[in-house]
Amino acid sequence: MKTIKNIFTVPKLNKEIIVIFILAGIQAIYNNLGHPVTPKLVKTFDIPDIYFGIFFAAMSLGLTIGAPIWGILGDKFDKRVFISLGLIVYAIGQYLFAYSGNLYIMIGVRFISGFGVSASLTLYISHILEFTERKDRSTVLAWNAALMMVGTSIGYFLGGFLHQNTFFIRQLNTDDLRVIFLIQSVLIVGHAFVGFFLLSKDKKETTLKSPSFIDGLKNIRKLNLQLFIFFISLTLISLGAINISKFIEVYMNELSYTPLQIGQFVGATGIVSLLASIFVVPVLAKLKKDFPLMIVVQALSAIIIFIVFRSNQLMLTLYTFFMLYVVLKTVYRPLEQNYIATHAKDNEYGTLMGLRQAFFSLGLVFGPLIGGVLYEIKPLWVFDFSALMFVVAFILLLIIRKKALK
Repeated sequence: MKTIKNIFTVPKLNKEIIVIFILAGIQAIYNNLGHPVTPKLVKTFDIPDIYFGIFFAAMSLGLTIGAPIWGILGDKFDKRVFISLGLIVYAIGQYLFAYSGNLYIMIGVRFISGFGVSASLTLYISHILEFTERKDRSTVLAWNAALMMVGTSIGYFLGGFLHQNTFFIRQLNTDDLRVIFLIQSVLIVGHAFVGFFLLSKDKKETTLKSPSFIDGLKNIRKLNLQLFIFFISLTLISLGAINISKFIEVYMNELSYTPLQIGQFVGATGIVSLLASIFVVPVLAKLKKDFPLMIVVQALSAIIIFIVFRSNQLMLTLYTFFMLYVVLKTVYRPLEQNYIATHAKDNEYGTLMGLRQAFFSLGLVFGPLIGGVLYEIKPLWVFDFSALMFVVAFILLLIIRKKALK
C-alpha cells in the first residue's frame, strides 16, 4: 500500500509554477484564435492550397531558428523581457499575415510569427525546470502540456465562435476574418505586458555565472554525443507525429466520414490526451524508468500506426488502438523534456530547451512538405513513413541506451 500511495503523490506546486501554468494556458487560447479561420482567410486571397504547407513550414522554420537564440538570451538576461518581446513580435507577425494581402509577405511574416512565439515556448519550459524539484519535473511538465492543450481547444472554439456570433459581428465586425487576427494580436500584446509583471524577475539562487551569448552558442557545438543523437531522434519523432496529425483528417474526409464524425474523433483524442497527462504521466514518472519507457513508446507507436490505417474498420481502430498511440505520444513529451533537462547546468536550461525546440521544429518544417508529396502518390504512404520515423527513432534510442550502459 505504501508503494501505491507514493506513486500517486501529487507534487507541491510553488507560486511561480502556478503563474506559469496560468500564463501558458491563457496564451494557448490567444495563440489559436486564428487557426479555425485561417483556411477561409487564405481562400479569400485566392491563394492555392499548396501554400498552406508552405505557411506552416515557414512558421516552423522561425521556431527552429528562434528557439536557441531566445534560450541563450534567457539564460544570460531576464527571461521576462524576452518572453514579452517574443510575444510582441508574434503579435506583429499575426497582424501582418491577415492584413498584408500579399503572398510573399505572408510567407515572411509566418516566419516572423514562428520566431517570436518560440521565445515563450522555450522560456516557459526552462522556467518550469528551474522552479521544480527534479523528482517532480515529468509530472509538472505533463500538467503544463495538459493546460496548454485545454487552452488550444478553447482557442479553436472561440476563434470560430467570434467569426459566426451575431453579437460580436455587430460590435466588432468579426465577420471580417482579418478582425479575428487583430483581436488576437491585441490580446497577445496585452498578455506580454501582464506576463512581464506576474513572472518573478530572479531565477533560483545559484553560485554559477550565467553564460554569455557567445558562450551559449559555443556550448551548442560541444553537445554530448548521446544528447545530439537524442535530438536527432526527436526530429524524426516530430516529423512522423506532425504528418499523422496533419493528414489524418484529410484521410478520413477522403473515406467519406462526415465533418461531425471527424470533429467527434478529434475531440476524443483531446480528452484522452488530457486524461493521460493528468493521471498516466505522474504514475509512470514515479517509476523512475524514463529512458526504457521512451524506447517502449516508440516501438509501440510504430506498430500501432502501421496497423491502424490498414484496418477495414478504420473508425473502430481509431477509437481503440489509435487512442493508445495518443496516450503514448502524451507520455513521451514530458519524459523527453525531463531527460534533456538532466543534461543542463543550473543556468543553461534556456539554452538546452531552445535547442530542443529547434530540433523538434525541424521535423515540423520538413514533415508536411514530405507528407504532401507522399499523400499525392498514395495516402497510406504518409502513415507508413511516420511509422518508419518512429522505428528509426527507436533504433537511435537503443543506441543511446547501449552507450549509456557501457
